[in-house]
Amino acid sequence: MSNLFPPSSDVGEILISESEIASRVAELGAQIANDHEGSTPILVAILKGSVVFVADLIRAVPGPVEVDFMAVSSYGSGVKSSGVVKIIKDLDRNVTGRDVILVEDIIDSGLTVQYLLKHFESQRPASLKICTLLLREDESRPDMKIDYVGFELPPAFVIGYGLDVDQAYRNLPYIARYANE
Repeated sequence: MSNLFPPSSDVGEILISESEIASRVAELGAQIANDHEGSTPILVAILKGSVVFVADLIRAVPGPVEVDFMAVSSYGSGVKSSGVVKIIKDLDRNVTGRDVILVEDIIDSGLTVQYLLKHFESQRPASLKICTLLLREDESRPDMKIDYVGFELPPAFVIGYGLDVDQAYRNLPYIARYANE
């Protein structure tokens, strides 16, 4: 850990380093540009967790992209999903007829993503894809196509690079296991 991020009893084992994240985000940006050559996709970041990821991702796409934001809630202040998804902030722009890429920080149960897919499908985008930085192993997750995956993780609660516990640790430049799960 760098001196900017002093040791904490909450920060466990570093699972994905800052350099590994940067490398994989660059690969995802190139893949998105290749898949959407000739169009300008809208990357829809799900706040707050994906803000760090989407900021790096849009800079990694060598071509035109737009970005918009949604805020949803399914966790509250805990480390387990409440099971109820609620849209707190919807998009500012119309996505009808547009290529939309839903950008998530982490997908585990898939509940939030399933809810958002239904929400977007009613708006009739030209295409709708999913990009997630982290895909947590979860045998109960419904079968869904996730088009862009940064990393797969075991079923552990993680913090850093936008992911938090009660709003803390989003600023860590790596992904670490939350030690007090």
